Amino acid sequence: MISLTPPERLARDLDWNLLRTFLVLADSASVTEAAERLSLKQPTVSSALKRLEDRLGKRLINRRPGRFELTAAGRLLYEEAVDIHGAILRLGTVIRDVEDEVSGHVRIVMASHVVSPLFNEALTRFHTDHPRATLSIEAMASRSALSAVAARRASVAICLVMDRSPQLEYRRLFREFFGFFCGPTHPLFGREGVTIADLAGHSSVSFVTDQMDDALRPVAQMRAEAQLDARIVGTSPNLEEVRRMIIAGLGIGPLPLHVVREDVERGRLWRLPPYEAAPAIDVHVVWNPHAKPNRAEAALLKGLLDRIASTPMEHRVYS
Repeated sequence: MISLTPPERLARDLDWNLLRTFLVLADSASVTEAAERLSLKQPTVSSALKRLEDRLGKRLINRRPGRFELTAAGRLLYEEAVDIHGAILRLGTVIRDVEDEVSGHVRIVMASHVVSPLFNEALTRFHTDHPRATLSIEAMASRSALSAVAARRASVAICLVMDRSPQLEYRRLFREFFGFFCGPTHPLFGREGVTIADLAGHSSVSFVTDQMDDALRPVAQMRAEAQLDARIVGTSPNLEEVRRMIIAGLGIGPLPLHVVREDVERGRLWRLPPYEAAPAIDVHVVWNPHAKPNRAEAALLKGLLDRIASTPMEHRVYS
């Protein structure tokens, strides 16, 4: 056991409330007056003074009929206690200012057109709590987003993940499901009773990650099972551009079901089989635990992870 010096033992054991009571006593003309100011009973205040004197081993106030004044030790303690009291009063202001002054820039890199109410809510809360902080969001292929986080060029990535690096941390944000779609000029548009066999040989468009060795492997498997033309006529890392090519009639292409629901309702896209067992794709939050984040980056990541932790997975599945 480590032996404490008398000053160390005093710092460990001394009750701040005794010092606060002593300050009021020192500024009062009697124990009775101090008790009134503290809204305490006189015996309680007298007992507190005695405990403080016993703890310090010094008489602090000369109190006799007609006399109530600080001793030499009491005056020294008063000077120190005033400083301590001022420091404690400043703590609230200092901490408040620290919270209010969170600033810095957060660079988010993400797969294109991430549709997640949870992520949007996290951004709203972050801006409300830290209005001086700034952020930028850049869409890119998931593989590039992961590279940016690994190289510490980005604060956090919201993207698809194929192979996990031990250098990074991952948390699943949500799960989405993909389906095949075609545009108004496609021969299958509007046709009922289409089977997966009817897709064979048709041209296709897709994402650059739609490969057997990349993040959209389940989609690549679905495309292979549908026996679409092996030649993909158009690719993009950006969901909006894949959607554009599908609507323009370049070919059949995969899109997240929840993202294009409105397009289907308005007749811009037509859902094609398979209708059952749609490929599930997980979108993750990825960050580099070895990077030293600024306070804005740390606040955004904490807020996002806290929101994920408090939201059951069934509420983060978008079908």
